[in-house]
Amino acid sequence: MEYLSLLMFVVVCLVLLLGYPVALSLAGTALLFAGVGSQFGVFEFSFLHALPSRIYGVINNQTLLAVPLFVFMGAMLERSKIAENLLNAMSVLFGRFHGGLGISVTLVGMLLAASTGIVGATVVTMGLLSLPTMLKRGYNQQFSTGIICATGTLGQIIPPSIALVLLGDVLSSAYQKAQLKMGIFNPETVSVGDLFAGAVIPGLILVGLYTLYCLLYAMLKPKEVPNLTVEDIEKIQQGRSKTGLMLSALVPPITLIFVVLGSILFGFATPTEAAGVGAMGATLLALAQQQLSRVNLVAVMESTVKITSMVFLILIGAGLFSLVFRGFGGEELVHGLFNQMPGGVVGATLIVMLVIFLLGFILDFIEITFVVVPIVAPVLLAMGLDPIWLGIMIAINLQTSFLTPPFGFALFYLRGVADKAIRTSSIYRGVVPFIIMQLLLLLALAIWPDLVTWLPSVIYG
Repeated sequence: MEYLSLLMFVVVCLVLLLGYPVALSLAGTALLFAGVGSQFGVFEFSFLHALPSRIYGVINNQTLLAVPLFVFMGAMLERSKIAENLLNAMSVLFGRFHGGLGISVTLVGMLLAASTGIVGATVVTMGLLSLPTMLKRGYNQQFSTGIICATGTLGQIIPPSIALVLLGDVLSSAYQKAQLKMGIFNPETVSVGDLFAGAVIPGLILVGLYTLYCLLYAMLKPKEVPNLTVEDIEKIQQGRSKTGLMLSALVPPITLIFVVLGSILFGFATPTEAAGVGAMGATLLALAQQQLSRVNLVAVMESTVKITSMVFLILIGAGLFSLVFRGFGGEELVHGLFNQMPGGVVGATLIVMLVIFLLGFILDFIEITFVVVPIVAPVLLAMGLDPIWLGIMIAINLQTSFLTPPFGFALFYLRGVADKAIRTSSIYRGVVPFIIMQLLLLLALAIWPDLVTWLPSVIYG
């Protein structure tokens, strides 16, 4: 009976590959297996009686209220020309150096990741704004597409990331479940703020590695990453002073990021409260940029409703799937397999990371967070792993998966907005150095977990 749970998981993946909606695939497959299992007497329908309380728990979850607010914030910033102004300012600052546009794209991508928290939005925005400029200035195709795809995925790890909000909520439940199984009836908790704090240092390390790569590439192949001419820089400035351009472009988004992220990290506000402040701040920035038109406001609200509805519908479908999975004894099966695995907790963690990496080719982070993580996380946490470390490792692992050819989501996003003259093979080859950097970061975090856990322990004790 237990192996029916694994068969159900395989069937869901196959149904998703056929192109059916994720939420309906999860719920439909679960109900199909539950019905068949009930007919053969290997599944108790009483497990499904817990579904209404689970849905009520989703509706009543204050942490998940941050999702639509952060989505609104990101969508509003996307339409307020923040990215365009940032790219112009950074180009003026670094454009005179070889590889300067690459450094500019990296830093702008970091700020956009911290502002929007959405991978697809950052890749598409940077692809539309910076890729034509880089190619026009004579930049190498592989370098240009690689740096844009890589910086676009920073939205997965740099807070306030929507992925970390969802992952934090799931890990919190998994950590409490693991402690109860271990006989700890006064369990500790892990919050979204803990994950935000844990992601700061790895995110900055990744940005530093990307910047270092740009500098080394410029030293070795300066002709492939030429500097901007004085005329180019003057055209970007349009008669404005460098100081004025930098202040007008950098101060508003950095202030918003500091207020939102700082209020969470230092305990002044919950993620939901900070998200509300961020949504209002993004609206005021759009108003200041004279971009708060009726058309833009309607588009932002429609985007927010669509993405939020998708997230919560998937969450409900995943809740039904996990109930049926548990009813077939799937949790006990996974726990037994992990305990029998050679290498103990290290072997189990490696297998889980490999499975999540491969699933990242066919599933988005939302599906993996709601379906896979609740199955494997309680077992790994009961084996002694730190929940914050595990969450950041999963996030960076998925970030690497989204960047890996031939199925990486970031590659598809850029391919969709890039000029047809750009070869797909150039995009694939361009991301290889960045995949290596992210794998090295995963290895470093595995060897030195304090890179993740130190800052949360300092801030929250």
